[in-house]
Amino acid sequence: MQFQRMMLLAALGLVLVIIWQSWVEFQTERQANPSINGTVASNATNANLSEDVPDAPEVAATQTNDNADVAESVVADASSGRIINVTTDLIHAQIDTQGGDLIRVELLKHPVSVDTPDEPFVLMRRDDASQGANVFVAQSGLIGNDREYPNHNVLFSATQFEYQLGDETDLDVKLSWTAADGVAYEKIFTFKRDSYRIEVDFRIANNSDRPWVGFAYGQLKQTEIVQEGSMGFLGRLPSYNGAAIYTEQEKYEKIDYDDMREGVLNVTTAEGWVAMLQHYFVAAWLPVGSDNYQLYSGVSGDVAKPQFRIGYKTTQPVVIPAGGAGVVNAALFVGPKEQARLDEQNAKALKLTVDYGWLTPIASPLFWLLTKIHGLVQNWGWAIILLTVLVKAIFYPLSAASYKSMAKMKRLQPRMATLKERYIDDKQKFQQEMMKLYKSEKVNPAGGCLPVLVQIPVFISLYWVLLESVELRQADFMFWLNDLSVPDPYFVLPVIMGASMIAQYFLNPAPVDPIQKKIMMALPFVFTIFFLWFPAGLVLYWVVNNLLSIAQQYYISKKYQSP
Repeated sequence: MQFQRMMLLAALGLVLVIIWQSWVEFQTERQANPSINGTVASNATNANLSEDVPDAPEVAATQTNDNADVAESVVADASSGRIINVTTDLIHAQIDTQGGDLIRVELLKHPVSVDTPDEPFVLMRRDDASQGANVFVAQSGLIGNDREYPNHNVLFSATQFEYQLGDETDLDVKLSWTAADGVAYEKIFTFKRDSYRIEVDFRIANNSDRPWVGFAYGQLKQTEIVQEGSMGFLGRLPSYNGAAIYTEQEKYEKIDYDDMREGVLNVTTAEGWVAMLQHYFVAAWLPVGSDNYQLYSGVSGDVAKPQFRIGYKTTQPVVIPAGGAGVVNAALFVGPKEQARLDEQNAKALKLTVDYGWLTPIASPLFWLLTKIHGLVQNWGWAIILLTVLVKAIFYPLSAASYKSMAKMKRLQPRMATLKERYIDDKQKFQQEMMKLYKSEKVNPAGGCLPVLVQIPVFISLYWVLLESVELRQADFMFWLNDLSVPDPYFVLPVIMGASMIAQYFLNPAPVDPIQKKIMMALPFVFTIFFLWFPAGLVLYWVVNNLLSIAQQYYISKKYQSP
């Protein structure tokens, strides 16, 4: 009886978790939509061109105090720029000479769907008002307190507007701007073959008669992204959209849209990064070349569609003497959350943007094992199957103990039914006699539960691995299953899974309580409906896991049920 009760609670718990995740998604959307919520934070109003340029650190304030007039002249002179197109083997990017912003990134190796292989997924974009004004751009620049600086509002010039990566390993896109005091700046984007990392360097030629003192910044600006993908009536996929940072003090930390509405981030760290995350993809500024950074956030733009910013700025000034030259470096990663590539970025814990939640210590080794198996079979579907087989083999001793206990319990069912009829009006006496029966037959009623409980964290970790890993996005398996990250189009796997749960029901000891019996019988049908909209890779895992459990349970039941 305890086993059925435990399985019932586990099943209902899973359903409640999914419903809770859907409720959180709804609340987030409600708070983001002023027509529902009524207001947004006051710092999202009265936006202007210079509002989202971060202030220079206080340590530079002693240089001069004429910055206010200079900053105003930079904004006043700003005008519409031209678009530079850059195509590499992995991405197509667009850079606006107005500010040198990266305003569009298309991922050429990641189509929108398997049905549209020539339509690349657009990770970053800057739409006009007629397209809903969705924004996701990367901005960067130099700031200070004693002169004009090339922030993301100045108009750069360029000599070339079409770039194509050919046989070379990298490609430089150069923008230039000269301040009124004669200081010449070059902003250089370097794209590399087989890489989603973009180097962003500022070269400064100080042609003035006084030292140049400045700081670098980089920020990601984004309107709120609504999670794509659905789990049917359960709502959107339970994947995180929003900002994240890494600092020495707090390590990896999510900064969601509500956090940015409610307060301004202001954290100083010796090393770290800032990022905007969505399901399968990430854009992250990776500061380099300094020993100290300030991470910040903000909200600006229209009240109905605010723009959220997460960024960094250096806090140690770069000083270039009069007549000298210098370089300020930064790096940007824009692409899929492929863990091998994230490890290559030399940015501590960037791999944590693959969000496995609190089960990361278990999920990460499982993903590593899954990739190793994939390396041998070259098919993610078969890799999932073999990983499931391996996990079941590892836990076989625990499963055997559980099924052995259930087999003994099933053998006692007739005697328990007799006791229930005998003490139908005395539940306390029935419980006492039932415990005596367990003791005389040396049966532990909890023996079937504990081994299952030990395995639950591993199974939940596998769930997150299969849900969050971009490596499985659009992964082909066989026959009609050409994308393991979307639901089975013909619902074959969910139906098989439901049938396997029915088979497991008949293998388990029948509940004595008639209400509990009806609930347990209904669960396979309920879960089949839920799993109709689950990604096929997840359902494949559950089907294989159930079939292996049935085989194990049938073998052990036959072995121990007979007297």
